This record gives sequence, C-alpha cells and structure tokens, in this order.
Amino acid sequence: MFNVTKKTMQWGEETLTLETGKVARQADGTVIATLGETSVMANVTFAKTQKEGQDFFPLTVHYQEKYYAAGKVPGGFFKREARPTEKETLTARLIDRPIRPLFVPGFKNEVLVMCTVLSHDLVNDPDVVAMIAASAALTISGAPFMGPIAGCRVGFVDGEYILNPEVEDMDQLRNNPEQRLDLVVAGTKDAVMMVESEAYELTEDEMLGAVTFAHEQIQPVIDLIIDLAEDAAKEPFEFTPPDYSALYERVSALGADQMKAAYSILDKQERVAAVAAAKEAIKAELSEEELADANLSSALKKLESTVLRSTVVKEGKRIDGRALDEVRDIVCETGLLPRTHGSALFTRGETQGLVVTTLGTGDDEQIIDALHGNFRSNFLLHYNFPPYSVGEVGRVGSPGRREIGHGKLAWRALQAVLPAATDFPYTIRVVSEITESNGSSSMASVCGGSLSMMDAGVPLKAPVAGVAMGLVLEDDGSYAVLTDILGDEDHLGDMDFKVAGTENGITSLQMDIKVAGITPEIMKKALAQAKAGRMHILGEMAKSLTEASEFSVHAPRIETMQIPTDKIREVIGSGGKVIREIVETSGAKVDINDDGVIKIASPNGEAIKKAYDMIYSIVAEPEEGGIYKGKVVKIVDFGAFVNFFGKRDGLVHVSQIENRRLNHPSDVLKEGQEVWVKLLGFDDRGKVRLSMKVVDQETGEEAAKEEKKDDAE
Repeated sequence: MFNVTKKTMQWGEETLTLETGKVARQADGTVIATLGETSVMANVTFAKTQKEGQDFFPLTVHYQEKYYAAGKVPGGFFKREARPTEKETLTARLIDRPIRPLFVPGFKNEVLVMCTVLSHDLVNDPDVVAMIAASAALTISGAPFMGPIAGCRVGFVDGEYILNPEVEDMDQLRNNPEQRLDLVVAGTKDAVMMVESEAYELTEDEMLGAVTFAHEQIQPVIDLIIDLAEDAAKEPFEFTPPDYSALYERVSALGADQMKAAYSILDKQERVAAVAAAKEAIKAELSEEELADANLSSALKKLESTVLRSTVVKEGKRIDGRALDEVRDIVCETGLLPRTHGSALFTRGETQGLVVTTLGTGDDEQIIDALHGNFRSNFLLHYNFPPYSVGEVGRVGSPGRREIGHGKLAWRALQAVLPAATDFPYTIRVVSEITESNGSSSMASVCGGSLSMMDAGVPLKAPVAGVAMGLVLEDDGSYAVLTDILGDEDHLGDMDFKVAGTENGITSLQMDIKVAGITPEIMKKALAQAKAGRMHILGEMAKSLTEASEFSVHAPRIETMQIPTDKIREVIGSGGKVIREIVETSGAKVDINDDGVIKIASPNGEAIKKAYDMIYSIVAEPEEGGIYKGKVVKIVDFGAFVNFFGKRDGLVHVSQIENRRLNHPSDVLKEGQEVWVKLLGFDDRGKVRLSMKVVDQETGEEAAKEEKKDDAE
C-alpha cells in the first residue's frame, strides 16, 4: 500500500530523518522531518492553472503547533488550537521568506505550504525542522521550485558557535549571560537567502562568522533533501515562463524617459503621482490587444525596476538624490505626550514613528502559553501600521503577519539592553504607531523605542539604533549597497538587510534576499556600511536624549524586598487574608513570587512604605534590646500582654510596667492602649519578656541612665 522513502543522517548531536510516501499521499508533496524526537509534517499543494488576471505570486505558508505534540492540552477556556500564536506567525514568515524568491519567475499559480508539528521533544525547536520539511516537500512536489534550501539555528558561547542549541538554552535569552546569540539562517547550496537574529552586542565580524558557520552546517542537509528527491520526486510540472520581451520593448520605448523623469522627483507623494501618470501615458499609446495582455503589469514593473536600478548602479544616484551611504535627515523629540510614562517622535525623512512606553507591575506581565511550557514576559513591543501612514485608504483590523514580524524585530533589537528584572522590576510595554512610512519603519520603531524608554526612566544599558540596507545586484556582477533605503528601493531592489545595535555591537540582524543569495563579500560591505549609518543615527538621537529621564509622576513606583521562602505563607495568610489586608490598608499593589521576591507598587510613596512596614513586621524577627511600639491586648494579675511586632505578643511583667510598686496592672493600663516596650529577651521556655519602665513613654526613647541607676538601688 505504501511506497515509503526514508533518508537519515547525523546532524550535530541529533539524527535527522526525512520520510515520504506514507502520510497525506494526495498532496503534491509531503515530508515528515524528524530531528531527535521533534517531528514536523510539511504538505505542499499547488494549483495547476493560474487564475485569470493574477498579477502576483499567491504563496501561502502556514505553521501550526499542535499541543498534543508535547503532551499538553491548550490553555484558556476554549480547549482547542485557535488563532495563530505569535510564534506560529513568526515561524510561517521564517519559512516563507527564503522559499518565495526561489520559484521560477513568472510562476503565479497558487501554492499552499502547511507545516504541522506532530511531536516535540522540548529539546529541538520545531521551527528549523519545519523549514527543512517544507523545503523537502517542495523539492519532491514537482512545483517549479529552484531549491532546495535548508536552515539551522546558531548560538554563540565563549567565542564558539553552537549548532542547533537546545530550546532551554534559547529560552529567555536575556537572563542567560553566557548565550549571546539566537540566529536562524536559511540558504541554498551556493548562497544565504535569509537571516533572523537576536544578539547581545556582537561585532560585525562575529555576526558574519555566525552566518558563514550556519551556511556550512546546512550543506549536508541540502544533500539529504536532494538524495530524497532523486528517489521520490514527482515529474516536474510543465511550466514555461511567459515571454513578454516584445511588450516590454514597446513599453520601454514609449515611456522610459517619462519614467526616469518621474523617479527623479524627490518628494514621495509627487513621485508616486508622476509614476502613475507615466504608466497611464504608456497605456494610452498601446493597442487594445497590448492592453489586454496579462503580462502588461509585469512589463511596467520591469520598466520601473530597470530605470531605478540602472541609475543607482551606473550613476551612483538614488531616487531622492542621496549618496549611496547617506542617511536621510533625522529629527528626534521626547516627552511629547503629557500623561504617558514616556514618549518619543522619531522622524527620518518621510518615515516617522510615534513610540510610547508604559510601565506596569508584575500583574501586567504577558503570560505566554507555549508548546514547550508557559512563561512570562515583562517586555512587550507592539507595532501598528495604519493605512494613513502611506496616504492610503484601507481596512483596519487585528495585527497581520507584517505587524507581528516588524514588532518582533524591534523587540529583539531592544531587549538586549534592558536592565535586569531584579534592578528594574517593571513590566515595560512599548507601542510604535507608524504615522508616516517610506522605508524601514521597523528601524524607526527601534530608534523611537530606545528614546521612548529612556524618556520613561528605563535605565537602558545603552541606546539602540537601527538602519535598513538595500542592494542592487546586476547580471554582470556589479552592485551597489544602499544605506537607509526608501520604500521603492526596497520594493524594486534585491535585498532588505536590517541591522540594529548599540555603539558596541549588533543586537539584531534580519536579511531577506530576492535573488539567489549574496556573497560574503557583499554581506561584509553591507555590515560595515550599516555600522557607519548606525553610528550616525545614534549621534542624532543623542541630541535629544542621552540617558534615562526622571520617572513620570503618573508611573507606578515599585520597590522590591526579599523574604525567606518559609515566610511566604505567613505574608499571604489563610486564603489570602493577610495579603488582602495589606493591600487594602496600604493602598499599594503587592506581588509575591515563589522565590520570596515581593514587589510593592504604587504612585504614592507613603503607600509603598506602609505596605513594606506591614510585610516586614510579619517576616522579620524582633531584636533583643530593640524598642517597639505596641498595643495592650490583654491584662492579667501578673502583668499585661502587648502586641508589639506584627502578630507577636509579649509579656510586660507587673514589675516592668513602672518604677514603682503597683497593686494591679489595670491601675495604669487598659486594653487597646498604645505603649512603648523594650525587648529584654526570652525566658527558658522561649516566652518574650518586655519592659515598659526602661522606655520613656512620651518619646519612645530609652530612659535616662540615672533613672535606671536609681531604680537598681
């Protein structure tokens, strides 16, 4: 019944297996990839005809984590996997980015790639396994895919690169000072196609070395996929790219000069209007048959691309007149919004981000229900890209893949410089509202986020800036690397290469390629040029703010205290009675974790002090010789019991009430009366012995020595 093909290799510390022919046999290509005990099934289907009027490549990639893979039931009220998690969305993008450029140009049939996590050993991250499975499934499907690709993850510890570090090593990287890198690289046999990273101030050479190491490590995986395809691949789908050279020559002859003139206009909105007018002028000269040609939009796009690219490479001139390595004008402002905890407006040319920081308490931490276990995050970054930012009318809904991806990139760039939670016990939420966009709004979010957090009083280790690099690579090998690319340079160029970091090193690197990869020489030049751009931007940011500002009066103050773990139960009380009383009495929020760390939060300093004192009185031990204020709780014939230290009571013997003989303690005391007492010590049975007469009841200070001497006589 089954015609199973299976290929296996040793990859690093684990065994990698690719299998096809048993499951999902009606798909065009299905591969189950297994690394260790993590298994991902990739299914590929593609339409055999192109939809009429289709002028783009409709590739859709889905990545799904099934909770049964780790022996878990989904959290929440609805016990079923529902909308994609952030991890699923980011992994789908991770797979999409390197495979999209490798389909034969002109292929516009619909393609669906679905990756499903079937088993997770909690050691090997399924995202890399999914990428390999998707590549293998595409390679055997018969689709016009110029792969295969493979991917791997790289860590960096003590100057050594680590292949596919364990999930635990990559979890909460900010709290693991030994591990300085989480890098995912995808590539073909000859070149790197995609890079995604979270880094801790690595140098350009260290980062380039990590990319090179990754490309070397994926070579045997690519060979394994080819080996599988030789035994199991379907017949290639017959597809011949459309030949529209004659139509392109006609379009170019009619409008090349007008298109070149349009792209010489500096203002974006005017340039967009001029480009549209040039297209309309070209169409006005075409015949009805030429207007009906399905390849007309491709011909017009090729004309735009040719005009832009030739000007950049041959003349060294960009759309807006800048030099290849020049950053647009930058204006930075902080403290714009009066009631927010921190705010910044970062404007670079026609790209602008309004970035706002909010400081919260432990109650505001994001609880994430992940396949490998639940965890909390105290740093959130959300990115919004409304239609008005590019002068368009559009539907506004929940965040899409683009918003999630750009937000995560900015998050990776900034979290490397955050203070330790023990030093700054706040939940930090940064929201980037993109109010204008013409190239690299994610890097504007990085710059604005850094300024906004400093404006909120967050003591960052160093400011962070980011810059987007572009590439124009011609068929003859000539190329130009562009600093701070515009939207059109991104759209019509060959590379989107984003680098963020501090003065000391890189904190995030993201690269996407539209051609069949770039050489180490080009990447080295791009990194060096990006560093110069980053330093320039940091200098511009420093004109606005160089260090953390004072806290906003509207932000909560948080103090932490450490108590012994065996005292946690006493602070919480039966059914939470004690901690509720502390919160209600003091007016402060109190959060206790399992390690005995207590966070007390309130905008009111007096409320924090009151809560602190109440907790301290519960967990601290009274010191012998110490003087405390107490309350008489019970009077007996031989003395009075005084509650003097939290819930602690002690006996003031009748002889220790005053420096005279009393018939009965009730002669001078009554229940509920506040008194000052000194802790004399503990008797043989551990009972507390207190004294009132050695303390001045008016001031609470120890009585004068002369009085004590007279009493002794």
